[in-house]
Amino acid sequence: MTPTRDDGVLGALRRDRVARAGLGAIAALVAVALAAPLLALDQPIVLATPDGISFPFFPALVNRLLFENAIDLLFNLALLAAPLYAVAWRLARRRGLRPAHVALALAAFHGAVFAACLPARVAGRPNPLHVEAPIPDARAEIAVREARGERVLAVFPLRPFSYRATDPARSVRPPDRTHWLGTDKEGRDVFARMVYGTRISLAVGVVAVSLYVAIGVVLGALAGWFGGRVDLVISRAIEVMICLPTFFLILALVALVQERSIFHVMAIIGVTSWTGVARLVRAEFLRQRDLDYVQAAVALGVSTRRILFVHMLPNALGPVLVSATFGVASAILVESSLAFLGLGDVSVASWGETLNAGRLEGKAWLVLVPGFAIFFVVSAFNLVGEGLRDALDPKLRS
Repeated sequence: MTPTRDDGVLGALRRDRVARAGLGAIAALVAVALAAPLLALDQPIVLATPDGISFPFFPALVNRLLFENAIDLLFNLALLAAPLYAVAWRLARRRGLRPAHVALALAAFHGAVFAACLPARVAGRPNPLHVEAPIPDARAEIAVREARGERVLAVFPLRPFSYRATDPARSVRPPDRTHWLGTDKEGRDVFARMVYGTRISLAVGVVAVSLYVAIGVVLGALAGWFGGRVDLVISRAIEVMICLPTFFLILALVALVQERSIFHVMAIIGVTSWTGVARLVRAEFLRQRDLDYVQAAVALGVSTRRILFVHMLPNALGPVLVSATFGVASAILVESSLAFLGLGDVSVASWGETLNAGRLEGKAWLVLVPGFAIFFVVSAFNLVGEGLRDALDPKLRS
């Protein structure tokens, strides 16, 4: 739907039904990523036995033996702290603080807590925030107690399966009442792996795009502002990178990494995909550097850094935001492709790995389920990108 009056980008997006649908789909994906342990985990939320009532679910969320990957820890901490963040947000808004400032403060706090939980040792001593406690088999314990005649009440998440737990006895089962989306060759629940795979896809898309946008913005700004030799060197570097087949370059770099992790995949995608953003920013800065407001800032003695990143960059972000939105979808496709080829991180629940398992086993549910998930998330980001591009086009908002 084309906007009919010029009331800003947000107004144009609100009137675009297709873009709203894409934003709604992305919001649903974020909600699934945050609530993944409530949807699938083999630890009971509440366990009532003759010995008392316990809550194994909550300490399990920060247990690195159960959630080895740091991305899971990041989302789990957000799930645990969500009520606290909601209260802090409401109190801050009542005091009249700006939403952007509140969001940045909460993000900084969350990042600090996350970073504090990562190292196993600090200054040579065990880190109390790095939890690696033994994980009891809750369902086996419940079965033993019930066999003794004890009364046990256990409330599990929606599906009582971990995405990492294997069971050869239930290998390659089709969808049924127990396993809604079936199991793979190792007996892992596909529904659980799809839910936790949402975290991987969103994290790869956001982190990789943030990295290459940062690289592209800095290089493009320098090339567009200084011109001359600086522009010549950066422009030739852009042309060399464009000449290289990006996906095959990523394959070569990933193959050189001995112990691959999902963060290696993010970094490699980020450092190989910055050329488009750099060209957009360079063109915008070349156009803006001779405008009156820039010349006035130069005449007033404003520092070059402030002119570039405070005055000029906000006016050049429109094309960059559109490119970044499409880039998230592209990064998700690249990560899924790497996992499909066996070059991803085997410790995470990647949709591409499940798709490859379906290809090897010749099972339709192992192909269709992750294939539809990849199609859905990529389509959602592309719809938002299309809507954002139309909203930022002054010809369509006139």
